[in-house]
Amino acid sequence: MIRIDGGRFRMGSARFYPEEQPVRVVEVEPFWIDHAPVTVGEFARFVHETGHVTTAEIAPDPAEFPDADPDLLVAGSLVFTPTSGPVPLDDHRRWWRFVAGACWSRPSGPGSDVEGRADHPVTHVSHSDALAYAAWAGKRLPGEAEWEFAARGGCADAQGDELTADAEFTWDIDGIDDLDDVPATVFVGDFPWRHTGRRGPGTTAIYTNPPDRRGLVDMIGNVWEWTADAHTRDHRPPAGGSCCAPARPATLARHRTIKGGSHLCSPQYCLRYRPAARQGQDEDSSTGHLGFRCVAD
Repeated sequence: MIRIDGGRFRMGSARFYPEEQPVRVVEVEPFWIDHAPVTVGEFARFVHETGHVTTAEIAPDPAEFPDADPDLLVAGSLVFTPTSGPVPLDDHRRWWRFVAGACWSRPSGPGSDVEGRADHPVTHVSHSDALAYAAWAGKRLPGEAEWEFAARGGCADAQGDELTADAEFTWDIDGIDDLDDVPATVFVGDFPWRHTGRRGPGTTAIYTNPPDRRGLVDMIGNVWEWTADAHTRDHRPPAGGSCCAPARPATLARHRTIKGGSHLCSPQYCLRYRPAARQGQDEDSSTGHLGFRCVAD
């Protein structure tokens, strides 16, 4: 873990999406944060030692979803499936599928596995799965402000304890001339059908990208990360689901804020590979581009 000294910073952005506003001054106490997202190998050890069964491996209770399609009331998770060619980007159901049997150890569904992926971020974990892992590890999930404060440590204009909202990305330039050149795993090519980047499609192993100035890796891109905070739109009314993935059958569960963007973020569709970016995700849902990291006091 890496120690983050506390301080004040300007959280949010006024340049991109409404849910990131208003920009506001926030103060955080010192804390420790995992240098990287929790990996498949680390999660496998947790499962081996505790016998934990993830949300994706448990069929939903039909009584809780009386209006749901019965075919969806099976154990499984959401899997990104590239389209065969260009499609309108107004309906994420064109590239997301609920796959029965998909889970952290079978990320594409039955017949898939995580062999050779021990150092990739774990995916297909719900908020409760992340909480269970954190408790087992003697840690906790970060608050949204803590997460963004840590992510901004790699910004070009970070000076001491005062971090500004002026640097929108975690690399030294705000512009994006070539996504293959940025130190983050994002979607390079024609979303959602043709990936042309040198990193290849999907998640990448931690340390594929260089650490930021604090030594943290993959704060931006690779996988979205759960936080402890209930999601709000403009920090007032509860917000709905993510632009990047549908929730598996709609529930009355609270939404939690996720941060950081993922390997599926593309400037053609989802410019959320920035510290200020935030989305709401149903805490009972899991997807192939959502993981987590832990913090400690």
